[in-house]
Amino acid sequence: MMSLAAPLALLLLPLPWLLARLLPPARRSDPALIAPEATVTWAATHGSGLGGGAGRIRALLPWAAWALLVLALAGPRQVVPTAALPVTGRDLVIALDLSGSMVREDFFLDGREISRLDAVKRAGSRFVRGRGGDRVGLVIFGSDAYVAAPLSYDVESLAVTIEDAVIGISGRATNIGDGLGLAMKRLDASEAASKVVVLLSDGANNAGAARPRDVGRLAAGMGIRVHTIALGPKDLASAEEGERGVVDAATLRAIAEMSGGETFRVRTTEDLDAVTRAIDALEATDRAGVPAEIYRALWIWPAMAALGLLAAAPLAGRAA
Repeated sequence: MMSLAAPLALLLLPLPWLLARLLPPARRSDPALIAPEATVTWAATHGSGLGGGAGRIRALLPWAAWALLVLALAGPRQVVPTAALPVTGRDLVIALDLSGSMVREDFFLDGREISRLDAVKRAGSRFVRGRGGDRVGLVIFGSDAYVAAPLSYDVESLAVTIEDAVIGISGRATNIGDGLGLAMKRLDASEAASKVVVLLSDGANNAGAARPRDVGRLAAGMGIRVHTIALGPKDLASAEEGERGVVDAATLRAIAEMSGGETFRVRTTEDLDAVTRAIDALEATDRAGVPAEIYRALWIWPAMAALGLLAAAPLAGRAA
């Protein structure tokens, strides 16, 4: 369906005619041409046919060009059919551990060994791309925590941010308490009907003043559900004393239980893929939404036609 973005612009159509009627005629100081009587008689006899139809066309060209320019200014446009935008009313923040232990290569994908970070990038970006309709944000934590991406419906941009994540940008320790706390702070002011944090860590809290379990209790009081992912082949509870690169699965489980969320234990890339599917099912996206009105601007066509007419005016003048 065609429409105009600024239909009132059409009121400019009679402007040249009004100016011609209201403004006084321009005074000409051209000298008179004295011609023999025979020349005057010939002109009177043949002048009416001089130029003929070409003369009339040349006179109409400026008017047609003006009309096309006014039409372009009015902004003709066409509605482009679009699918309804999904709307869930859910805000979700991913809290991603980027401590030094994420560089360990103890995951396997397609027969080759990869780092924990590469496994998380693969599964995390795919999970985020499937969150159409949610507002999704990203918090990264190591020794410190910071917001890598604010809450946004632009899930593709967030997925790219996860794919570009590098170790060490937030320090090499593991500050789970601050990472979870910052994610919750981003959700505190949200008016969404559902507030969710997905917390992924491969280690034990060894930095910051806030204890992860205390932060988890706050989440329950704030109405924030926390799903936790314990990443890594070895658990702190069963590992040898002093062993590095082990995950504190018990603390992550406690955080999830206190907030009403779910906890997942991930040891392989297959486990990680299964977790993303499980969380996607727990936080299903409602695809019902309001269709957006997206327009295709068509002003360029009358504008180009007007330009063509103005370019053709000198040629019409020579033909006349």
